[in-house]
Amino acid sequence: MKKSSPVSRSGRFSSGPGADVAQFTESISFDWRLWEQDILGSIAHATMLQKIGVLTKSELAQIKKGLEQIGQEIFDGEFEWKPELEDVHMNIEAELTRRVPAGAKLHTARSRNDQVALDIRMWLRDQIAELSGELQLLQKALVEFGAKNPDVIIPGYTHLQRAQPVYFAHHLLAYVEMFARDHARLTDCFQRVNVCPLGSGAIAGSTLPLDRELVAKLLGFVDAQGKPQLTQNSMDAVSDRDFAIEFCSVAALIAVHLSRLAEDVILWASSEFNFIKIADAYTTGSSLMPQKKNPDIAELTRGKTGRVFGNLVSLLTLLKGLPMTYNRDLQEDKERLFDTSDTIRATVRLMAAMLQNTSVNRATCEEAARDPALLATDLADYLVRKGMAFRQAHHAVGAVVALAEKLQKPLNKLSLTELKSVDKEFGADALEVFNLQKAMSQRNLVGAPGTKEVARQLARWKKTLG
Repeated sequence: MKKSSPVSRSGRFSSGPGADVAQFTESISFDWRLWEQDILGSIAHATMLQKIGVLTKSELAQIKKGLEQIGQEIFDGEFEWKPELEDVHMNIEAELTRRVPAGAKLHTARSRNDQVALDIRMWLRDQIAELSGELQLLQKALVEFGAKNPDVIIPGYTHLQRAQPVYFAHHLLAYVEMFARDHARLTDCFQRVNVCPLGSGAIAGSTLPLDRELVAKLLGFVDAQGKPQLTQNSMDAVSDRDFAIEFCSVAALIAVHLSRLAEDVILWASSEFNFIKIADAYTTGSSLMPQKKNPDIAELTRGKTGRVFGNLVSLLTLLKGLPMTYNRDLQEDKERLFDTSDTIRATVRLMAAMLQNTSVNRATCEEAARDPALLATDLADYLVRKGMAFRQAHHAVGAVVALAEKLQKPLNKLSLTELKSVDKEFGADALEVFNLQKAMSQRNLVGAPGTKEVARQLARWKKTLG
């Protein structure tokens, strides 16, 4: 049985863990990703220890230099990670202590419990910042796609049946609104991530006069006014993973919106719709059918939603039965959190790139939008303007639609006589309702798909996104 390093096993144990136990319990295979946050946290902790007299200035300088050298080696891919040292914390600390004797003092008043809580929060802060920027780039791609095609009109759908005409840009802007809410949720989530747990120890803090505020300031755990943000209960601080669940919840909703967008893209790119054409670089072919051009980016986006959902449920299940405070179960949080961030960020980036390499088949869209049935509601509004109750107008236009189907005529090809056979209120101007451009120019309520309103919304979002 191989003995583990004295750094990773306390004097309580006479021997190290068995090889199978070591393999089962190690986390360095995935938590190595926290190395940069671990080193920054350790430098801040050492700085604080020097301030309260635990370290001399010389020892602090040696520790800081040693940690920076290790960080550079990790960055360059030259650092040897040792599974027998279990995790990122012990790997870095053991190597530091080997090089710098004063490194043995670094763990004073600190536990891996509050250390890992700190590292995850710092890592997640960076991920939220990156994802927020990537979401805005996706919004820009949607706005730019709409702005390139400001006059393209398509059928809007309910129940996947043609409903009413909308500008293509208006449809895209619906997703811009969704992702704006996601961005706001990320901003709100960041506030609860940005709280410093270091100083909580394993469970009960420390008897040493730690300066938690200094550490928080050094690591950027401050509010908009620069006030340090500290956890207020040591037991909660080391066992809290609410912030990770909240992030995964926000990511799950982003995945929902991405999946809905992907579904529209898949439909629009099909031969049956043929509204858009995706560039070859963002599609794939078939191993059997040479004519195929598959929207794989959109399909994978739709598929990865289940993965993000699964990570959220996994974390919720992980926490639901844990007693206070830290339990080794929490080691299972990282892979779920890492995977969620990796998946959602990659998907957002690829969707934005795909949209930037997609064009509109204008002729197909125009043909579909010319369907006069899309303006049946406008015909009902025509009767309402003449003083008819909407329910009665709805019934009358329904009868007109039935008559057109019976006569096998488009709605706009019915004669005035045929219209009046349904209701005498129809006048000679009734068929003017089917002027598509005029119909779109009348939809100018805030948020409606009218010509002026869509232009206003595009301009608003261009200004907002910069």
